[in-house]
Amino acid sequence: MTGTAPAPFSADDYRARMERAARAAAEAGLAGLLVAPGPDLVWLTGYAPPAVTERLTLLVLTPGQDPVLVVPTLEAPDAAKAAGASALTLRDWTDGKDPYAATAALLDSTGRFGISDNAWAMHLLGLQKALPGTSYASLTDALPMLRAVKDAAELRLLAAAGAAADATFEEIRKVPFAGRRESDVAADLAGLLRRFGHSQVDFTIVASGPNGANPHHEVGDRVIGHGDMVVLDFGGLKDGYGSDTSRTVHVGEPTDEERRVHDLVREAQEAGFRAVRPGVACQEVDRAARAVIADAGYGEYFIHRTGHGIGVTTHEPPYMIEGEQQLLVPGMCFSVEPGIYLPGRFGVRIEDIVTVTEDGGRRLNDTTREMVIVN
Repeated sequence: MTGTAPAPFSADDYRARMERAARAAAEAGLAGLLVAPGPDLVWLTGYAPPAVTERLTLLVLTPGQDPVLVVPTLEAPDAAKAAGASALTLRDWTDGKDPYAATAALLDSTGRFGISDNAWAMHLLGLQKALPGTSYASLTDALPMLRAVKDAAELRLLAAAGAAADATFEEIRKVPFAGRRESDVAADLAGLLRRFGHSQVDFTIVASGPNGANPHHEVGDRVIGHGDMVVLDFGGLKDGYGSDTSRTVHVGEPTDEERRVHDLVREAQEAGFRAVRPGVACQEVDRAARAVIADAGYGEYFIHRTGHGIGVTTHEPPYMIEGEQQLLVPGMCFSVEPGIYLPGRFGVRIEDIVTVTEDGGRRLNDTTREMVIVN
């Protein structure tokens, strides 16, 4: 795929995100947010440390205060080059000094803070020792929707990643399947994702025959045979935003039962998509898809949630699952991916990324959801 490279996010974009995050923290009753290296830090500042080490790197966001990024001195030059660096203050610390004391000076000594899920335990314990009156909550628990609502630029990037995944499927359906190992087809998928612009391939599931009954099957050396159903689930990051799509193909003509199960999953996927609109609880998307499968007598074989959010990571909140009462908001993006898994026999999954619009939903994947026959 060719086209104009997307415009990079500006310092103003990152400033707006940090201000929004600080406001959300205050509204949640938190004294601030502490963001360790990982997807949240990249989304908020554009900075990804050259390597994640035992040295403390931490973004401190507190309502009414300028953002501060605490970094090791030897990494400060790299941090200063980040796209969002001009929207924050760098505070570096040198080896031999106490980074927790430096960070503690920025914090309310009795406050409750949201902290990145992937923060190292040693850093959290170091902060607790420096400030024994503080307490902490994981960002997923405290602010699960922090990155969930995408702006127009993010939606364009997600749409482009989805189009690249679609192009990958259109090419993979042309390659030989029968007589080749699952790992061979998975390598084809990875190569195609990169050809169509992905910088990172997160997963390439190729689950043939009975392996298709395992939703997260690890690709192996099983040789794909004529008559196999094959679940393909693949995705990664393109220009920093995720793709994730699933289609189930068949090697040669399917049986009547295989067609029936595939059609049922397609109907369930359509029902889940049709349930998407602003103001509807996430669980209603799951309920709509699950009802189609349960009513047909296959409910016990749909063994996972209907969907997950996607953005700068391929799995993030919100989740389309029973009990999730978070309301859908325009700009949210998530998968709709029901499946049926018949142990020892075969599986079927069909997945699109969907974004919530002002009056419904829009798919970011447009390849056929009908049964595709491969050789």
